[in-house]
Amino acid sequence: NTSFVLEPNFWENSALKPKIKNHLLKIVTEFLNFLNLGLSMEDVDDVYFTGSLANYNYTKYSDVDLHILFDFSKIDENEKLVEEFLMSKKNLWNNRHNIRIKGYEIEIYPQNVEETHYSTGVYSVLYDEWVNEPRVPINIWSKINLKDIKKKARELVAAIDDIENLEDKLPEIKRIKEKIRRMRKSGLEKDGEYSAENLAFKVLRRSGHLKKLNDIQKAEYDKSFTLNGI
Repeated sequence: NTSFVLEPNFWENSALKPKIKNHLLKIVTEFLNFLNLGLSMEDVDDVYFTGSLANYNYTKYSDVDLHILFDFSKIDENEKLVEEFLMSKKNLWNNRHNIRIKGYEIEIYPQNVEETHYSTGVYSVLYDEWVNEPRVPINIWSKINLKDIKKKARELVAAIDDIENLEDKLPEIKRIKEKIRRMRKSGLEKDGEYSAENLAFKVLRRSGHLKKLNDIQKAEYDKSFTLNGI
């Protein structure tokens, strides 16, 4: 996006449009009901609208990144168990639903209040204010190393495509997923959303290779627990 404006379907005078805000909170309420833990909006510390649609680098491929902030320790003292449960329910919700706002798909993410979130655009839906207001890019493309992005993405694309030739696929899938996770985290911590690592991740998502990786993993997992003839 070269005009450097926030997505006009969502924003007016740098504030989230009331109709959008109310619809997002309605979706959050539905997700809380889906968790079946007896949670209500009173148990939510905040709701963040983040990602490229809360920034100047949105495209038609962007998602509505909706982070629901909980204090995991208040749900159960075993925070790791809480995290695994919420992530499992999040994946189930996102796979079951194809909810869109103004053509953009909703992506829900339960987040612990203690978790650091790296983004230059973070808006509190609950409190109607910027937590981290995005900065208008100045000659942003001059700072981006396209060759580095292509190199990182090309290497991972090749690794993902090669998985189909392996007999024991699951260990390699786990290794590649961890590599992608570390790569993106490192890029976000170091240079933010415009880091080569984060943009390479977005290339993989847009090309369908992240979905391919997940699909192969699911098929292999199911196969490992299937007994022929049963």
